[in-house]
Amino acid sequence: MSDARLIYEKRGNQAHIQFHNPAAHNALTSQMWHDLRDAARDIASDRAIRVAVFRGVGGKAFISGTDITKFADYETGQQGVDYERDIDDCMGAIDAIPCTTIAVVEGWAVGGGINISSACDFRIATRDARFGSPIGRTIGNCLSAASVARIGGAVGVQRAKRMVLLGEMLTAQELLDSGFLLRIVEREALDAEADALAVRAAENAPLTTRATKEMIRRMTFGALPDVEDLIAEVYGSADFRRGVADFLARTKKVPDWAGE
Repeated sequence: MSDARLIYEKRGNQAHIQFHNPAAHNALTSQMWHDLRDAARDIASDRAIRVAVFRGVGGKAFISGTDITKFADYETGQQGVDYERDIDDCMGAIDAIPCTTIAVVEGWAVGGGINISSACDFRIATRDARFGSPIGRTIGNCLSAASVARIGGAVGVQRAKRMVLLGEMLTAQELLDSGFLLRIVEREALDAEADALAVRAAENAPLTTRATKEMIRRMTFGALPDVEDLIAEVYGSADFRRGVADFLARTKKVPDWAGE
């Protein structure tokens, strides 16, 4: 993944973030996660920025997940707790962006892709876009309380359960009908639609946007429970180690979970 990187630039009153790892369908490396956190904090500190647009490169994926190769070295549940804290730190920086955020989704939005798109205020997608977090059928880890609140709040609790407990990938049409997607856009019109939406968002009163977003952020994350014991149990399990090994071996089968 030597070519994996985050591309961050400002254009007038707009900020643009691109996820660039086409060889792995834009899976996020640790460095990309941390660069994303830093870019989000920079956007938050720049009052000239009125809108931020997030997009994957290549047309096949927004983000296909996270590079999990380091999970092969995990031996304790505390390592999982530390990892989820790190992801929460990165995602929290996106949640705290005070201007309007837009996700432009082509193809897969999986794992970190559904999390980041859920953190955005608006989402537009191509008709072939698919959204999910099938961790119960792949590596057998779990999400933090903040991630569950974020995704569940955006897609609805029952759809979030289908993503995680059944491993379903939800279609763009279903998520348009539910309100998660603002609209479905044909590929040839996607650039123009994203530009028009960004311009409209940038015209809004910035203090109105800032206050409204902060109210929603506090309502969503203000009273989350402590779930680190649950995270440690999952990441410290033999099932997790088995899931990671099978995934990295590309066995393409659901692991034989033992529940321990």
